[in-house]
Amino acid sequence: MKVIICGAGKVGHGIARQLVAEGNDVTVIDWRAELIREIQETLDLRGIVGHGAHPDVLDRAGAGEAELLIAVTYSDEVNMVAAQIGHSLFSVPLKIARVRAQSYLNPIWRNLFTRDHMPIDVIISPEVEVGRSVIRRLEVPGAFESIDFAGGLVQLVGARIGAGSPVAGSQIKQIRELFPDLSTRIVAIARGERVFVPDPTDQMLEGDDAYFVGARGHVPRMLEIFGHEEHQTRRVVILGGGNIGLYVARELEKRESRIKVRLVEVEKSRAEEAAEELERTVVLHGSGLDQEILDEAGVAETEAFLAVTNDDKVNILSSLMAKNMGAPRVITLLNNQDYAGLVATLGIDAWLDPRATTVSTILQHIRRGRIKALHSIRGGVGEVIEGEALQTSPLVGRPLHEVDLPAGVAIGAVVRDEHVLLLTPETVIEPKDHVVMFAERAMVRRVEQYFRVGLEYF
Repeated sequence: MKVIICGAGKVGHGIARQLVAEGNDVTVIDWRAELIREIQETLDLRGIVGHGAHPDVLDRAGAGEAELLIAVTYSDEVNMVAAQIGHSLFSVPLKIARVRAQSYLNPIWRNLFTRDHMPIDVIISPEVEVGRSVIRRLEVPGAFESIDFAGGLVQLVGARIGAGSPVAGSQIKQIRELFPDLSTRIVAIARGERVFVPDPTDQMLEGDDAYFVGARGHVPRMLEIFGHEEHQTRRVVILGGGNIGLYVARELEKRESRIKVRLVEVEKSRAEEAAEELERTVVLHGSGLDQEILDEAGVAETEAFLAVTNDDKVNILSSLMAKNMGAPRVITLLNNQDYAGLVATLGIDAWLDPRATTVSTILQHIRRGRIKALHSIRGGVGEVIEGEALQTSPLVGRPLHEVDLPAGVAIGAVVRDEHVLLLTPETVIEPKDHVVMFAERAMVRRVEQYFRVGLEYF
């Protein structure tokens, strides 16, 4: 597939890395020569220095033959114009644009991004995507990651095997034998830098990050087995009154009146705007690095502390202060992934990667076949994919124990008629079933083939 990416920043670089690894023909445009030089040194792609919304630059990039245009520059307006030109002058079939300003995304202007006006096929808003990720993690205490599949019937959950965890040292098959009625499957384990699909005889070790897929109602029980019995969130402190902080506060006000939210914002004018916009949230003006402000916000009594400012160092330091003050659960936003390894050793419960969240959302829309949902984990080392099984798929019509899955691929859940099946070796996947699978990076293309119509299957 021929792809043009406008913007060589962190998001553009992450998307390019993923698409190049899968063998796509990628061209990246950016007006900053140093970013183009850097991306060409690290990835096998074509780079063009220029303005991504200029017709002549898109023409040089081969927009006339492109199947996909992704505009993720720092300017919403450049992204929108690039998509418009891609449509009007070059007839690019699929156009994806990042739009950050919430004014453009207000539901009252929903007709703006239509084929008759601004023809963008997919709008990506990083702040909204990260905000949704925060909400999901608050809804699943004990998990550092939580993603819905199959309309919310199935969840992917990531949980740490901590000190004293009941399953530390246990083999995967022992968990299945002890809890045969539990509709969950461990599909991947992250151990240090390595992420792999475990065999039934593999042990789970203290310090492992385990990813499991299961029926929504069975997730709390699985977390208990892992040793996570955290309480439901009733009090939340949010540091940062930007788009992410405001989104989370608004959603918490909508969803659950019993949750008490306090928001801390260092910029006075922004704090005043947040106080006017929010109804039940208590807004405090001050620094997240000020112990007195954190005391006033009630950090010691909160169940969750969220650090979502634009400054990674403030997020990390304030999270450590909150943890030291007694906050049982701390979630931190990191824009610079160089800090990720450090954060993992500091006791911070979960961290958010806006780039990875955005990349996952974009990949969901460009995967081929009957792909319904997708989530990339650990910076793209693996993907959890939900697809609709077709009659021609090699997954269909045979018991699971006869399905020859390649190494690095695991089936996590099967949904039939809005019912999550309890998987056994004798389970048979039928056409139109939704199958949730994990695939290591090298196997993603293979999994895509399971959900495509192809003569090779006849």
